[in-house]
Amino acid sequence: MVTFAKKMILGVETTVVRDTVWVNGEIAEKTMDWYAQDKQGNVWYFGEFSQEYENGVPINTHGSWEAGVDGAEPGIIMLANPRPSVQYRQEYYKGEAEDMARVLRTDAAITVPYGTFDDVLVTREWTPLEPGFAERKFYAPCIGNVAVRQIEGGRNFLTLVKIRTLANAKQPGCDD
Repeated sequence: MVTFAKKMILGVETTVVRDTVWVNGEIAEKTMDWYAQDKQGNVWYFGEFSQEYENGVPINTHGSWEAGVDGAEPGIIMLANPRPSVQYRQEYYKGEAEDMARVLRTDAAITVPYGTFDDVLVTREWTPLEPGFAERKFYAPCIGNVAVRQIEGGRNFLTLVKIRTLANAKQPGCDD
């Protein structure tokens, strides 16, 4: 959920986005991500505070990082003008968070429990920290990530079921 909260990182005002992952009705992870958009429209990822859960109790904060701390650097989470075959770094904290992405296509269609979407961006995402693991992610205009399909190292498939928004939260250029 995009919040009204802000966090200054490396002199950049970022927006705090809360993300909660549920698996079979139980909380698996809660994350606060920090994003900022540049003048060209790229969305930069400045870090996250992530808690993994087991039986409803936080068990660790693996994967947490913040740009500017201990050598961590921001990455681009979403390109302003994605083109097939373009590859980019999404995050960088040596040995902890080194996600990469490659644009596969920008014109896909997908149906998930939340709805049907056209002009979907499809990426292949991976990290050198986990050889043999990769995901295909589907990003719908004005929504964001609507599906994740594990394509190496397993066969998990996650889909968007619902969206909870803050009152008066509108994305520029996106009509209801």
